[in-house]
Amino acid sequence: MDTKETLSLYDSAHLFTAAVRLLTYQDQSPPDIDQVCDLLQLSKERGGFICRRLEELGALEAVEGAYGLRLFVRDHLKIESIPKEDAPDRLQDELQKFQAAQKGVASRIESMRADQKKKKKSLFEEMEKKLRAEIEKKTSP
Repeated sequence: MDTKETLSLYDSAHLFTAAVRLLTYQDQSPPDIDQVCDLLQLSKERGGFICRRLEELGALEAVEGAYGLRLFVRDHLKIESIPKEDAPDRLQDELQKFQAAQKGVASRIESMRADQKKKKKSLFEEMEKKLRAEIEKKTSP
């Protein structure tokens, strides 16, 4: 994971707000979340997480209009209420839990496949023994 994704929420919030301002200035219209994520090279999930947190704080406002969801800076000073130290990021924690669960599921699937392979092998061995026994019965007087 690169440094863009591991910035603290405080730093990410400042960057996100600055990107909204810059895009508003460049395009002369408020940006949507995809434009901000593209500018900052953030994943859509991370951008959505930051945007929702800024909306909850009242620093940003997302308005649904004829051209989709647009972002406006309302009170950038509210970003200062976010702790500056690297508090555990809920999104990162959830992502790690999900990845661990996926690894568990993948290992269970792999073990099930191995079990199926063993069962299939033993079934074929059993069938082969029966066929040999049948052949021996027919060839024996």
